[in-house]
Amino acid sequence: MIHLERVHKAFGEKEILRNISFSVPEGEVVGLLGPNGAGKTTLIRLMNGVITPDSGSVRVFDLDPASEGSDIRRRCGVVTESAGLYPDMSAKENLEFFAKLYDCEDPARIAALLERFQLAEHGDKLVGAYSTGMKKRLAIAKAMLHEPELLFLDEPTNGLDPEGIRDMIGFLKQLNKEQGTTILICSHVLYQLEEVCSTYLFLEQGLIIEQGALPALEEKYANTVRLEVETGYMTEGNTAAGYPFERISADRLLFSLPSKRDIPALLRHLLQHSWVYSSTILSRDLESLYFEVRRRFHES
Repeated sequence: MIHLERVHKAFGEKEILRNISFSVPEGEVVGLLGPNGAGKTTLIRLMNGVITPDSGSVRVFDLDPASEGSDIRRRCGVVTESAGLYPDMSAKENLEFFAKLYDCEDPARIAALLERFQLAEHGDKLVGAYSTGMKKRLAIAKAMLHEPELLFLDEPTNGLDPEGIRDMIGFLKQLNKEQGTTILICSHVLYQLEEVCSTYLFLEQGLIIEQGALPALEEKYANTVRLEVETGYMTEGNTAAGYPFERISADRLLFSLPSKRDIPALLRHLLQHSWVYSSTILSRDLESLYFEVRRRFHES
């Protein structure tokens, strides 16, 4: 569905994207990760035909955004950090206006979207009086008006409270599962992406420095497993079954293991001597892998 090959983009003398190549198959949910200034928003603008690359090839739906951007945008939904809404219009008026632009006027769908994003009782309220979270929810509703095949989301949970974040992630998972919508998400809140993304692209200094699904990234970058165990195990030393640990509280131990395959043997040993309430792998979450990928890139 998306294919970029050797894409380069600069603004003046400042290089923003350098030799970018990647593909996104239909139906995938992809997390685009990177610090501010890495080029994430520029990538989204290129794929929507808002700007053109200096060199390289960009294809979306096998169309060229530079010359067929209007056709691509008719099939895409885009949510950026600036919501792109009219503050002097109500939520309902905003959706009616954009529905006309998308040629998908349907009062029932507008009502359903306002209800889905918990804005029905605020539909006649001016958007300029909305909170940040309400504007974000309305921006998502706007992006969904024409039932897009592809969604570009730039920080979709910014400004949402914990319940709103949970609802948003749940909506995206449901949308992908039930309608097969392909989704590309930029976010700094990495733990949220673990719940919804199938694969990840790591962008740093305008380069794709790594890409792949979480299991493959774990195998490559999580060389040591850090395992926190809640247990009553007591010993005078700082090893258990030959594995080193540090005691971080009276009943919590932090182990360093060579591999996930060592976890069952360790837990069996602990259970022979005491109780075990919980065990949690700390080093294989997306955030840990993200910083390890970046660390190795800067050291190379």
